[in-house]
Amino acid sequence: MPLWLQAGLWGLVGGSALLIGAAIPFVATLSQRVIAAVMALGSGVLISAVAFELMDEAFARGGFDSTAIGFIAGAALYTAANLYLSRRGARHRKRSGFHSEQKQQDASEGSGAALAVGALLDGIPESMVIGVSLLSGAHVSLVTVFAIFLSNIPEGLASAAGMRKAGRSTRYIFGVWGGIAVISGLAALLGNVAFANTSPDVIAATTALAAGAILAMLSDTMIPEAFEETHDYAGLITVIGFLLAFVLSKSGG
Repeated sequence: MPLWLQAGLWGLVGGSALLIGAAIPFVATLSQRVIAAVMALGSGVLISAVAFELMDEAFARGGFDSTAIGFIAGAALYTAANLYLSRRGARHRKRSGFHSEQKQQDASEGSGAALAVGALLDGIPESMVIGVSLLSGAHVSLVTVFAIFLSNIPEGLASAAGMRKAGRSTRYIFGVWGGIAVISGLAALLGNVAFANTSPDVIAATTALAAGAILAMLSDTMIPEAFEETHDYAGLITVIGFLLAFVLSKSGG
């Protein structure tokens, strides 16, 4: 199977977690604490992926200068875009529960579009790095895919719950998240094709840019929310997620 097609399929796998998360409110009711625990686990996995997969790979390809520039640029771009979206109803797109503050925002005009754009903001750098990771060999980084998958479930769940409260139809909800899942696959495919013949410095900067955006997202959204609901257990659950990804990384994943 061509690498570009593999990249697209793996990106689609990561994005499909948004659909799984969106389906949960229709079939089950999970406590905020359970969802936040998944977020804490996913945070640990993502931190490990950033440290041992993305940053290591970027440094090996392009050295410190390209890696540092990309890393800071990714965090800065994410922060700027996140500030813009936060003022348009997407501040709580990764909330684990349906708080009163979230109710007000999710029901506001244009918040559905902001939530969708927010999901793209989170997902496109993650998906593109799946495609880029395939350029260094014939297999994808399972740690990165697993981390993205886990982080997308609470996002799809919380946002779908908000859309239901705002009166959105089932077709609308699954249309939005299905479309974003497809775009995630296309972003991974594009990452593989667009950077196939670029210099190691460009690939390093791009990989580090995704790492910076992911770490900024974790600091702004997932980790604070996980702590808010799981309190004293958040650190332990995050460490377990980190160790899980570390073991998978070192065992050839």
